Amino acid sequence: MHDDFDRCVRAVHSKDSRFDGWFFTAVRTTRIYCRPSCPGMPPKAENMTFFPSAAAAQQAGYRACKRCRPDASPGSPQWNARADLAARAMRLIADGVVDRSGVPGLAAHLGYSVRQVERQLLAEFGAGPLALARAQRAQTARLLIETTELPMSEVATAAGFGSIRTFNDTVREVFALPPTELRQRAGRQTAGAGVISLRLPFREPMCADKLLAQLAATVVPGVEEWRDGAYRRTLRLPHGHGIASLRPAAGHVVCQLSLTDLRDLALAISRCRRLLDLDADPIAVDDQLSADPVLAPLVRATPGRRVPHTVDGAEFAMRAVLGQQLTTAAARAHATRLVAAHGEVVRDPVGGLTHLFPSPQVLASVDPDMLALPRTRRDTLLGLVSALASGTIDVGVGADRERARARLAALPGFGPWTVENIAMRALGDPDAFLPGDPGIRAAARELGLSTNANSLAAHSSIWRPWRAYAMQHLWAVSERLPR
Repeated sequence: MHDDFDRCVRAVHSKDSRFDGWFFTAVRTTRIYCRPSCPGMPPKAENMTFFPSAAAAQQAGYRACKRCRPDASPGSPQWNARADLAARAMRLIADGVVDRSGVPGLAAHLGYSVRQVERQLLAEFGAGPLALARAQRAQTARLLIETTELPMSEVATAAGFGSIRTFNDTVREVFALPPTELRQRAGRQTAGAGVISLRLPFREPMCADKLLAQLAATVVPGVEEWRDGAYRRTLRLPHGHGIASLRPAAGHVVCQLSLTDLRDLALAISRCRRLLDLDADPIAVDDQLSADPVLAPLVRATPGRRVPHTVDGAEFAMRAVLGQQLTTAAARAHATRLVAAHGEVVRDPVGGLTHLFPSPQVLASVDPDMLALPRTRRDTLLGLVSALASGTIDVGVGADRERARARLAALPGFGPWTVENIAMRALGDPDAFLPGDPGIRAAARELGLSTNANSLAAHSSIWRPWRAYAMQHLWAVSERLPR
């Protein structure tokens, strides 16, 4: 969109927050870049230039606006919705792959050469993988500076900088302030010992209460809980574990993170955003779904529905197997036993979280007779964990969605319901669809649609590419029907 100069100018003049994250406005006269909705006086059009990413603006020598804080705007919805190389790379960069494995590691994960990845990202986002990762480190550093009392040397290490000098230079360059002054201007905002509190922005509208209620309805005790109006869960992270608390508020989600290693901060934030689908474009989704007279009243009643995703693709895939052809209560019972027997113990000083969900590597090494599951379900689960542990199947943020679908479908015990559930929740495919799901068929019957899977799939073509969002409305209808 940043290439459409006139459209970008109109968005800036109208201070349209829907475009935050889609592009960034740089002002040649002040050398500052902003989000489109910046509350300041809009610059003259002849002084504007537009960039597809904050990293591209920083690389061109612009610094972040202190008023609208463009680095904290929601991410572009394209990065999660699309399935091409550039979008997969952006999801992996947000997941910290470049910081942990460098650009060669990113390229290897994607299955392309370093040169191909760099060329594609430069063409798409105006910056290469190192610049994009650097912009993310700068944002993490600012969060730590403003929300903790850590010494700056520890902030630099936690944010992923190789030296205190690089940290100081980057903060000055991006925010036009030295780290100490940035902290002084922010004031004291700490949330308590060991806790980082921040706001996760999103594009309006959003049915946050409905989304969190969906997550609360399927909690696995010990791994997740609903406590005092917040959804809380444990996180498995590269340098340790964490606990996230997510609570809806006006215009944002209040996120509190307790981490054993602050180097995992950016990754924890990215996974929480992904879990709640915060980078979605609800206007585009609702406009498309409203084109169907059947769905239009549902969209008007609850605009901005999101698709609940996951913080760990492998965990959700295993839970999908445990839930095959079972009620929510029965699936929860299986998962709870699995967690108690094989999950890693964690300490939660303020709640009832006790475990991380067991990893595929752990379950792959367990004696099958130790798994308290029906034999068929056990064999299906073991086939999945073996493929996940060996890397034969990838259901992470940067996975090739169609390849993952094909390999999942080839596993014993995997039908369309399980594959599409994993595609929707773990792989984040916005067009995943389950025409044979009992809840979807019940809703279709109530709305006067055919319950035949083929006919329903044909009708759903009008909802594309947002059929996963359409299913959220249909499930809501089925939940209101008498049992």
